[in-house]
Amino acid sequence: MINYTLFSKNLCKILMNLLLLFLTKNCLYQSIILLYLLASTKEMSKVKYKFNTKSLTYEKVKVTFKERLLQVLSYLGIGIVFAAFTILLGYRFLPSPMQKKQKRELEVVKLQYELLNKKMNQVQTVLNDLQDRDDNIYRVIFEAEPIPNEIRQAGFGGSDRYKDLEGYDNTALMKEATERLDRITKQLYIQSKSFDEVVKMAKGKEKLIASIPAIMPLNNKNLKHAPSGYGWRTHPIYKTQEFHPGMDFTAEQGTPIYATGDGIVEVADASAQGYGNHVVINHGFGYQTLYGHMSKMATKPGAKIKRGDLIGYVGSTGLSTGPHVHYEVIKNGEKVNPINFYYNDLSPEEYQIMLEMSSKSTQSFD
Repeated sequence: MINYTLFSKNLCKILMNLLLLFLTKNCLYQSIILLYLLASTKEMSKVKYKFNTKSLTYEKVKVTFKERLLQVLSYLGIGIVFAAFTILLGYRFLPSPMQKKQKRELEVVKLQYELLNKKMNQVQTVLNDLQDRDDNIYRVIFEAEPIPNEIRQAGFGGSDRYKDLEGYDNTALMKEATERLDRITKQLYIQSKSFDEVVKMAKGKEKLIASIPAIMPLNNKNLKHAPSGYGWRTHPIYKTQEFHPGMDFTAEQGTPIYATGDGIVEVADASAQGYGNHVVINHGFGYQTLYGHMSKMATKPGAKIKRGDLIGYVGSTGLSTGPHVHYEVIKNGEKVNPINFYYNDLSPEEYQIMLEMSSKSTQSFD
Protein backbone atom coordinates (compact mmCIF):
# COMPACT_ATOMS: atom_id res chain seq x y z
CA MET A 1 0.00 0.00 0.00
CA ILE A 2 2.87 2.35 0.62
CA ASN A 3 4.05 2.09 -2.97
CA TYR A 4 0.51 2.48 -4.26
CA THR A 5 0.16 5.57 -2.20
CA LEU A 6 3.24 7.01 -3.87
CA PHE A 7 1.67 6.23 -7.22
CA SER A 8 -1.51 8.11 -6.35
CA LYS A 9 0.42 11.09 -5.01
CA ASN A 10 2.49 11.29 -8.14
CA LEU A 11 -0.64 11.12 -10.28
CA CYS A 12 -2.17 13.98 -8.30
CA LYS A 13 1.00 16.02 -8.73
CA ILE A 14 0.91 15.39 -12.47
CA LEU A 15 -2.71 16.58 -12.74
CA MET A 16 -2.06 19.72 -10.71
CA ASN A 17 1.01 20.56 -12.72
CA LEU A 18 -0.91 20.01 -15.96
CA LEU A 19 -3.46 22.53 -14.68
CA LEU A 20 -0.73 25.01 -13.84
CA LEU A 21 0.80 24.43 -17.27
CA PHE A 22 -2.43 25.60 -18.91
CA LEU A 23 -2.90 28.56 -16.58
CA THR A 24 0.58 30.02 -16.72
CA LYS A 25 1.89 32.02 -19.67
CA ASN A 26 5.47 32.35 -18.52
CA CYS A 27 7.78 30.28 -20.72
CA LEU A 28 10.24 29.63 -17.87
CA TYR A 29 7.50 28.31 -15.59
CA GLN A 30 6.14 26.12 -18.36
CA SER A 31 9.58 24.55 -18.94
CA ILE A 32 10.04 23.79 -15.21
CA ILE A 33 6.57 22.20 -14.98
CA LEU A 34 7.20 20.04 -18.04
CA LEU A 35 10.48 18.77 -16.60
CA TYR A 36 8.74 17.97 -13.33
CA LEU A 37 5.99 16.08 -15.18
CA LEU A 38 8.55 13.98 -17.04
CA ALA A 39 10.29 13.16 -13.80
CA SER A 40 7.02 12.19 -12.10
CA THR A 41 5.97 10.00 -15.01
CA LYS A 42 9.31 8.23 -14.98
CA GLU A 43 8.95 7.58 -11.28
CA MET A 44 5.47 6.11 -11.73
CA SER A 45 6.64 3.79 -14.47
CA LYS A 46 8.94 1.90 -12.05
CA VAL A 47 7.80 -1.46 -10.57
CA LYS A 48 7.16 -1.21 -6.81
CA TYR A 49 8.27 -3.83 -4.27
CA LYS A 50 7.80 -4.42 -0.53
CA PHE A 51 10.01 -6.28 1.95
CA ASN A 52 8.60 -9.46 3.50
CA THR A 53 10.00 -9.75 7.04
CA LYS A 54 9.07 -13.42 7.35
CA SER A 55 10.71 -14.67 4.18
CA LEU A 56 13.28 -11.87 4.23
CA THR A 57 12.66 -11.29 0.55
CA TYR A 58 11.31 -8.48 -1.65
CA GLU A 59 7.90 -9.20 -3.09
CA LYS A 60 6.20 -7.44 -5.93
CA VAL A 61 3.31 -5.20 -4.81
CA LYS A 62 0.04 -6.40 -6.21
CA VAL A 63 -2.94 -4.02 -6.20
CA THR A 64 -6.36 -4.90 -7.58
CA PHE A 65 -7.84 -2.73 -10.29
CA LYS A 66 -10.71 -1.68 -8.05
CA GLU A 67 -8.38 -0.54 -5.29
CA ARG A 68 -6.20 1.27 -7.71
CA LEU A 69 -9.19 3.00 -9.32
CA LEU A 70 -10.61 4.09 -5.98
CA GLN A 71 -7.28 5.44 -4.86
CA VAL A 72 -6.76 7.29 -8.12
CA LEU A 73 -10.25 8.76 -8.00
CA SER A 74 -9.85 9.84 -4.39
CA TYR A 75 -6.57 11.59 -5.00
CA LEU A 76 -7.90 13.00 -8.24
CA GLY A 77 -10.93 14.42 -6.42
CA ILE A 78 -8.76 15.91 -3.73
CA GLY A 79 -6.49 17.39 -6.38
CA ILE A 80 -9.41 18.89 -8.31
CA VAL A 81 -10.90 20.41 -5.16
CA PHE A 82 -7.57 21.83 -4.12
CA ALA A 83 -6.92 23.18 -7.63
CA ALA A 84 -10.38 24.76 -7.79
CA PHE A 85 -9.87 26.33 -4.36
CA THR A 86 -6.47 27.63 -5.43
CA ILE A 87 -7.90 29.09 -8.65
CA LEU A 88 -10.77 30.71 -6.76
CA LEU A 89 -8.37 32.34 -4.32
CA GLY A 90 -6.21 33.47 -7.23
CA TYR A 91 -9.12 35.12 -9.04
CA ARG A 92 -10.38 36.58 -5.80
CA PHE A 93 -7.18 38.13 -4.49
CA LEU A 94 -4.77 38.11 -7.43
CA PRO A 95 -5.33 40.10 -10.66
CA SER A 96 -5.80 38.07 -13.79
CA PRO A 97 -3.73 38.79 -16.91
CA MET A 98 -6.76 40.57 -18.41
CA GLN A 99 -7.19 42.69 -15.29
CA LYS A 100 -3.50 43.55 -15.31
CA LYS A 101 -3.80 44.56 -18.95
CA GLN A 102 -6.86 46.69 -18.25
CA LYS A 103 -5.13 48.32 -15.27
CA ARG A 104 -2.13 49.20 -17.44
CA GLU A 105 -4.44 50.60 -20.10
CA LEU A 106 -6.28 52.67 -17.47
CA GLU A 107 -3.00 54.07 -16.15
CA VAL A 108 -1.99 54.96 -19.71
CA VAL A 109 -5.35 56.72 -20.24
CA LYS A 110 -4.92 58.70 -17.00
CA LEU A 111 -1.42 59.69 -18.04
CA GLN A 112 -2.71 60.80 -21.43
CA TYR A 113 -5.41 62.91 -19.77
CA GLU A 114 -2.79 64.53 -17.51
CA LEU A 115 -0.66 65.35 -20.55
CA LEU A 116 -3.76 66.66 -22.33
CA ASN A 117 -4.57 68.93 -19.38
CA LYS A 118 -1.02 70.27 -19.37
CA LYS A 119 -1.26 70.99 -23.10
CA MET A 120 -4.63 72.69 -22.60
CA ASN A 121 -3.13 74.83 -19.81
CA GLN A 122 -0.40 75.94 -22.21
CA VAL A 123 -2.95 76.65 -24.95
CA GLN A 124 -5.13 78.61 -22.49
CA THR A 125 -2.14 80.71 -21.42
CA VAL A 126 -1.27 81.58 -25.02
CA LEU A 127 -4.94 82.25 -25.80
CA ASN A 128 -5.29 84.59 -22.80
CA ASP A 129 -2.25 86.52 -24.04
CA LEU A 130 -3.74 86.79 -27.54
CA GLN A 131 -7.05 88.02 -26.10
CA ASP A 132 -5.27 90.63 -23.99
CA ARG A 133 -3.27 91.87 -26.98
CA ASP A 134 -6.40 91.92 -29.12
CA ASP A 135 -8.41 94.02 -26.64
CA ASN A 136 -5.68 96.33 -25.35
CA ILE A 137 -3.38 96.79 -28.36
CA TYR A 138 -4.81 95.85 -31.75
CA ARG A 139 -8.33 97.15 -31.16
CA VAL A 140 -7.01 100.27 -29.45
CA ILE A 141 -4.82 101.03 -32.46
CA PHE A 142 -7.79 100.72 -34.81
CA GLU A 143 -10.15 102.48 -32.38
CA ALA A 144 -12.44 99.46 -32.10
CA GLU A 145 -14.36 98.36 -29.03
CA PRO A 146 -12.88 95.36 -27.12
CA ILE A 147 -14.81 92.10 -27.12
CA PRO A 148 -16.77 91.80 -23.83
CA ASN A 149 -15.54 89.12 -21.46
CA GLU A 150 -19.10 87.74 -21.25
CA ILE A 151 -18.87 86.81 -24.92
CA ARG A 152 -15.36 85.37 -24.70
CA GLN A 153 -16.18 83.23 -21.64
CA ALA A 154 -19.72 82.23 -22.63
CA GLY A 155 -20.55 78.60 -21.94
CA PHE A 156 -22.58 76.02 -23.84
CA GLY A 157 -26.29 75.43 -23.44
CA GLY A 158 -27.93 72.12 -22.61
CA SER A 159 -27.55 69.97 -19.51
CA ASP A 160 -27.29 66.72 -21.50
CA ARG A 161 -24.35 67.81 -23.61
CA TYR A 162 -22.02 65.30 -21.92
CA LYS A 163 -24.51 62.53 -21.05
CA ASP A 164 -22.65 60.10 -23.32
CA LEU A 165 -19.72 60.27 -20.90
CA GLU A 166 -21.78 59.13 -17.90
CA GLY A 167 -21.41 55.68 -16.34
CA TYR A 168 -17.64 55.21 -16.64
CA ASP A 169 -15.02 54.86 -13.92
CA ASN A 170 -13.37 58.06 -15.15
CA THR A 171 -16.54 60.03 -15.97
CA ALA A 172 -15.48 63.11 -13.97
CA LEU A 173 -12.04 63.15 -15.60
CA MET A 174 -13.46 62.78 -19.11
CA LYS A 175 -16.18 65.41 -18.57
CA GLU A 176 -13.73 67.96 -17.16
CA ALA A 177 -11.29 67.50 -20.04
CA THR A 178 -14.07 67.61 -22.65
CA GLU A 179 -15.63 70.75 -21.16
CA ARG A 180 -12.26 72.51 -21.06
CA LEU A 181 -11.57 71.53 -24.65
CA ASP A 182 -14.99 72.85 -25.72
CA ARG A 183 -14.41 76.17 -23.94
CA ILE A 184 -10.97 76.60 -25.52
CA THR A 185 -12.38 75.69 -28.93
CA LYS A 186 -15.10 78.33 -28.61
CA GLN A 187 -12.65 80.98 -27.40
CA LEU A 188 -10.35 80.17 -30.33
CA TYR A 189 -13.29 80.56 -32.72
CA ILE A 190 -14.20 83.95 -31.24
CA GLN A 191 -10.56 85.05 -31.35
CA SER A 192 -10.29 83.91 -34.97
CA LYS A 193 -13.33 86.02 -35.88
CA SER A 194 -11.84 88.95 -33.99
CA PHE A 195 -8.58 88.66 -35.93
CA ASP A 196 -10.60 88.60 -39.16
CA GLU A 197 -12.05 91.97 -38.11
CA VAL A 198 -8.58 93.27 -37.19
CA VAL A 199 -7.27 92.20 -40.62
CA LYS A 200 -10.11 94.10 -42.28
CA MET A 201 -9.35 97.13 -40.13
CA ALA A 202 -5.65 96.83 -40.95
CA LYS A 203 -6.43 96.75 -44.67
CA GLY A 204 -8.53 99.87 -44.17
CA LYS A 205 -5.84 101.52 -42.01
CA GLU A 206 -4.48 103.49 -44.97
CA LYS A 207 -7.95 104.85 -45.60
CA LEU A 208 -8.38 105.53 -41.88
CA ILE A 209 -5.12 107.47 -41.69
CA ALA A 210 -6.07 109.51 -44.75
CA SER A 211 -9.56 110.19 -43.39
CA ILE A 212 -8.77 111.26 -39.83
CA PRO A 213 -8.39 115.06 -39.57
CA ALA A 214 -4.65 115.71 -39.29
CA ILE A 215 -3.91 119.28 -40.48
CA MET A 216 -5.11 122.80 -39.72
CA PRO A 217 -7.90 124.16 -41.93
CA LEU A 218 -5.72 126.92 -43.36
CA ASN A 219 -2.07 127.47 -44.14
CA ASN A 220 -0.70 128.49 -40.78
CA LYS A 221 3.05 128.35 -41.31
CA ASN A 222 4.98 129.87 -38.40
CA LEU A 223 1.62 130.08 -36.55
CA LYS A 224 0.86 133.50 -38.00
CA HIS A 225 -2.89 132.97 -37.50
CA ALA A 226 -3.51 133.18 -33.73
CA PRO A 227 -6.19 130.74 -32.56
CA SER A 228 -8.93 131.11 -30.01
CA GLY A 229 -9.16 127.70 -28.40
CA TYR A 230 -11.63 125.05 -27.35
CA GLY A 231 -13.33 125.54 -23.97
CA TRP A 232 -15.02 128.24 -21.95
CA ARG A 233 -14.67 131.65 -23.57
CA THR A 234 -16.33 135.09 -23.46
CA HIS A 235 -18.90 135.43 -26.23
CA PRO A 236 -17.92 138.43 -28.44
CA ILE A 237 -21.48 139.69 -28.79
CA TYR A 238 -23.36 138.57 -25.68
CA LYS A 239 -20.31 139.07 -23.37
CA THR A 240 -21.20 135.94 -21.39
CA GLN A 241 -19.15 132.87 -20.56
CA GLU A 242 -20.08 130.15 -23.01
CA PHE A 243 -18.51 126.90 -24.08
CA HIS A 244 -16.66 127.24 -27.37
CA PRO A 245 -16.77 123.79 -29.09
CA GLY A 246 -14.04 124.47 -31.65
CA MET A 247 -11.09 126.70 -32.58
CA ASP A 248 -11.14 130.08 -34.33
CA PHE A 249 -8.27 131.01 -36.68
CA THR A 250 -8.09 134.68 -37.62
CA ALA A 251 -7.12 135.42 -41.23
CA GLU A 252 -7.67 137.94 -43.97
CA GLN A 253 -10.89 137.88 -45.91
CA GLY A 254 -10.66 135.35 -48.76
CA THR A 255 -7.88 133.22 -47.27
CA PRO A 256 -8.26 129.65 -48.63
CA ILE A 257 -9.73 127.01 -46.33
CA TYR A 258 -8.71 123.36 -46.83
CA ALA A 259 -10.23 119.99 -45.92
CA THR A 260 -8.31 118.41 -43.04
CA GLY A 261 -8.96 114.81 -44.12
CA ASP A 262 -10.48 112.66 -46.85
CA GLY A 263 -14.26 112.38 -46.85
CA ILE A 264 -17.59 113.31 -48.42
CA VAL A 265 -19.23 116.74 -48.09
CA GLU A 266 -22.47 116.40 -46.12
CA VAL A 267 -23.40 120.08 -45.76
CA ALA A 268 -22.46 123.16 -47.75
CA ASP A 269 -24.93 125.95 -47.00
CA ALA A 270 -25.84 128.74 -44.55
CA SER A 271 -28.80 127.02 -42.87
CA ALA A 272 -27.22 126.44 -39.45
CA GLN A 273 -27.80 129.29 -37.02
CA GLY A 274 -24.65 131.26 -36.20
CA TYR A 275 -22.25 129.42 -38.56
CA GLY A 276 -23.09 131.44 -41.70
CA ASN A 277 -21.69 129.80 -44.82
CA HIS A 278 -20.31 126.53 -43.55
CA VAL A 279 -19.21 123.10 -44.75
CA VAL A 280 -19.49 119.77 -42.91
CA ILE A 281 -17.36 116.84 -44.12
CA ASN A 282 -18.02 113.23 -43.10
CA HIS A 283 -14.64 111.45 -42.94
CA GLY A 284 -16.01 108.05 -41.94
CA PHE A 285 -14.79 106.04 -38.94
CA GLY A 286 -16.96 108.25 -36.74
CA TYR A 287 -15.23 111.55 -37.68
CA GLN A 288 -16.77 114.79 -38.98
CA THR A 289 -15.36 118.31 -39.33
CA LEU A 290 -17.14 121.67 -39.56
CA TYR A 291 -15.79 124.88 -41.16
CA GLY A 292 -17.83 128.04 -40.44
CA HIS A 293 -18.22 131.72 -41.36
CA MET A 294 -16.92 131.32 -44.95
CA SER A 295 -17.20 134.25 -47.31
CA LYS A 296 -17.64 131.76 -50.16
CA MET A 297 -17.91 127.97 -50.42
CA ALA A 298 -15.89 126.07 -53.02
CA THR A 299 -17.67 122.69 -52.79
CA LYS A 300 -21.14 121.17 -52.68
CA PRO A 301 -22.92 118.34 -50.86
CA GLY A 302 -21.93 114.84 -52.04
CA ALA A 303 -18.50 115.90 -53.31
CA LYS A 304 -15.62 113.53 -52.54
CA ILE A 305 -12.85 115.44 -50.85
CA LYS A 306 -9.16 114.68 -50.30
CA ARG A 307 -7.08 116.12 -47.48
CA GLY A 308 -5.79 119.55 -48.54
CA ASP A 309 -8.55 120.19 -51.13
CA LEU A 310 -9.91 123.73 -51.26
CA ILE A 311 -13.44 123.89 -49.81
CA GLY A 312 -13.99 127.63 -49.23
CA TYR A 313 -12.63 131.02 -48.20
CA VAL A 314 -12.33 132.87 -44.90
CA GLY A 315 -15.13 135.30 -44.20
CA SER A 316 -17.31 136.69 -41.43
CA THR A 317 -20.80 135.42 -42.28
CA GLY A 318 -23.20 134.35 -39.55
CA LEU A 319 -22.67 135.31 -35.92
CA SER A 320 -19.13 136.69 -36.23
CA THR A 321 -17.15 139.81 -35.27
CA GLY A 322 -14.41 139.56 -37.86
CA PRO A 323 -12.85 137.43 -40.62
CA HIS A 324 -11.90 133.99 -39.31
CA VAL A 325 -12.65 130.28 -39.75
CA HIS A 326 -14.44 128.42 -36.99
CA TYR A 327 -13.23 124.79 -37.01
CA GLU A 328 -14.76 121.81 -35.16
CA VAL A 329 -13.88 118.11 -34.95
CA ILE A 330 -16.72 115.73 -34.10
CA LYS A 331 -15.97 112.14 -33.00
CA ASN A 332 -18.93 109.76 -32.72
CA GLY A 333 -21.31 112.70 -32.38
CA GLU A 334 -19.28 114.47 -29.68
CA LYS A 335 -17.34 117.69 -30.30
CA VAL A 336 -13.71 117.23 -29.22
CA ASN A 337 -10.70 119.55 -28.97
CA PRO A 338 -9.29 120.08 -32.52
CA ILE A 339 -5.80 120.80 -31.16
CA ASN A 340 -5.23 117.06 -30.88
CA PHE A 341 -5.59 116.66 -34.67
CA TYR A 342 -2.77 118.82 -36.09
CA TYR A 343 0.03 116.23 -35.91
CA ASN A 344 0.73 116.38 -39.66
CA ASP A 345 1.33 120.15 -39.50
CA LEU A 346 3.11 120.84 -36.23
CA SER A 347 6.42 119.87 -34.70
CA PRO A 348 6.43 119.10 -30.97
CA GLU A 349 7.71 122.62 -30.24
CA GLU A 350 5.02 124.25 -32.42
CA TYR A 351 2.36 122.08 -30.85
CA GLN A 352 3.40 123.29 -27.39
CA ILE A 353 3.20 126.92 -28.53
CA MET A 354 -0.21 126.31 -30.14
CA LEU A 355 -1.42 124.64 -26.95
CA GLU A 356 -0.39 127.64 -24.84
CA MET A 357 -1.96 130.12 -27.26
CA SER A 358 -5.26 128.27 -27.52
CA SER A 359 -5.58 127.65 -23.78
CA LYS A 360 -5.54 131.33 -22.86
CA SER A 361 -8.92 132.49 -21.61
CA THR A 362 -9.74 135.09 -24.27
CA GLN A 363 -12.75 136.18 -26.22
CA SER A 364 -13.81 134.02 -29.16
CA PHE A 365 -14.75 135.46 -32.54
CA ASP A 366 -18.21 133.83 -32.78
